[in-house]
Amino acid sequence: MTTLADPVPGGRPGDVPRADAFVTELSARGVRGIVLAHVDTAGIGRVKTIPAERLPVAVAWGVGMSPVFDTFLADDSIVTTDVLGSPDGDLRMYPDLDRLVDLAGQPGWAWAPVDRITQEGAPHPGCGRTFLRRVVSDARERLGITFRAGIEIEWSVGLDSAPAGEFVPAAVGPAYGAIRQVELSDYAADLLAACAAQRVEVEQFHPEYAPGQFELSAAALDPVAAADRSVLLRQTIRAVAQRHGLRVSFSPAVTAEGVGNGGHIHLSCHRDGTNLHAEGSGRYGMTPDAESFAAGVLAHLPALTAVTAPSPASYLRLKPSQWAGVFTAWGRETREAAVRVVTGMAGNREASANLEVKPVDLAANPYLALGCVIAAGLDGLESAMPLPEEITGDPARFAAEEAAARGVHPLPTSLLEAVEWFRADEVLRAALGPVLADAVIAVRLGEDTAAHGLDDARVAAAYRWKY
Repeated sequence: MTTLADPVPGGRPGDVPRADAFVTELSARGVRGIVLAHVDTAGIGRVKTIPAERLPVAVAWGVGMSPVFDTFLADDSIVTTDVLGSPDGDLRMYPDLDRLVDLAGQPGWAWAPVDRITQEGAPHPGCGRTFLRRVVSDARERLGITFRAGIEIEWSVGLDSAPAGEFVPAAVGPAYGAIRQVELSDYAADLLAACAAQRVEVEQFHPEYAPGQFELSAAALDPVAAADRSVLLRQTIRAVAQRHGLRVSFSPAVTAEGVGNGGHIHLSCHRDGTNLHAEGSGRYGMTPDAESFAAGVLAHLPALTAVTAPSPASYLRLKPSQWAGVFTAWGRETREAAVRVVTGMAGNREASANLEVKPVDLAANPYLALGCVIAAGLDGLESAMPLPEEITGDPARFAAEEAAARGVHPLPTSLLEAVEWFRADEVLRAALGPVLADAVIAVRLGEDTAAHGLDDARVAAAYRWKY
């Protein structure tokens, strides 16, 4: 369950009595502090913390923070827009009690995501969580559509004893190999135990392709809860690793070469309890609305990359023939396609059919990424956009002329190119609103400037431990 109402001065109805009760429960469990978590425009997790006994005050009147965080870069320098980036002003952070959870990897601490409002009580136009909630609520109210979503978590595990700034893989067994699972068996078991204690339903956990790389997939939730859980999981993965003398990176490219870390989005549309990707007469069981939703995502992918692949390091990962999805193409279970249609097993398709969007990494703010992917899909759905020809195999095999005839185009190969596509995309900018859209542009341009002149190895090193 996720709170769908915006915060209000004095607290959402019933929140203060609930918070009073939580204080007693938290104290009995030995929880002393609460992490209030949000993700900035650059994709960096930022926090404030409060003593547990201050929770009733926080849900009534919020916790202060500066609006300047919306224009922080990954290196903590600050860019500006016409309304953001100055030292002036204040916001109030309101914890969502429905998402409050004890941190199993950090005894003595609880965690909650926040919504942000102005001191006048209005939703802050730069709040990514508010943006996603608004997109989801609008789809439900206008179109009767709800969503189930999940974000894959890929990360690289290194030795904390490595020289400062360097990455030394903590597991060196073969890709997807049993050796690697054995090498980090104790860490993996403790991580699964922490997830269970935090009521996170893990569906898969396994070694991935690159040295020291692992992946965790959790069950689908509503999009706001899915984004919350992505943030919570990263906090947990990092905390458990530290207890084992390990260090983790969610950077898109921990090294300049090889396969990077993704954060693929899985998303399904539902109406009246029916999965639109499973019960239709179209291709692979899709309804016309599901096909048009997929077409909308495809059409906006070049601009979406400014949100879903927001770091200079993202473009070290987005390479052909590495399952990163770098062409505007879709296919059933085609892992080189940017949009993969997942049908699931016969007999279980109503529960499992979904779209996977692949050019996404964990430098992305998950609220912005999910909200923009949904906005793109809804644009296709509402305009009955036709879904083009399916692609099988690797789109990189097509010569330029054949690729163009099939509608297969490469996605941006740099952050600056992605920003230019985003500037031209009126649908995504309108969905975000002018304040948040301008922040996205300013922060991306700031990151591009920060990385200017760096070779690939230095870009990877600059962002290695930022995410």
